[in-house]
Amino acid sequence: MPMSLADRAVVYLAYDPGISPKGGGLPGLSVLKSVVSSINLFGIIAVVGALAISLGVWAWGHHTGGHQAESNGKKGATVAAGAALGLGAANGAVAFFSELGSQVH
Repeated sequence: MPMSLADRAVVYLAYDPGISPKGGGLPGLSVLKSVVSSINLFGIIAVVGALAISLGVWAWGHHTGGHQAESNGKKGATVAAGAALGLGAANGAVAFFSELGSQVH
């Protein structure tokens, strides 16, 4: 008995190719990890500078009555804090969603 198109789609989507992440599969993996870690560190250092500048602009705008500068300082501080949160949580977030994705059947 021939399978309907819907049945074939279900069988195709349910096919498990048997692929999972494997450490050490490609040469240079340790170098790539080192490069990405260095980029993350560079980003965190840049965020510290951006936060310091933004807080300075916020304080300067507040004390001089420059409402536009104060507003821009607040926005910069918020963005820098969000970037720090994202950079710090990147490894954990990727690990969490990777584990969550591996549970999909």
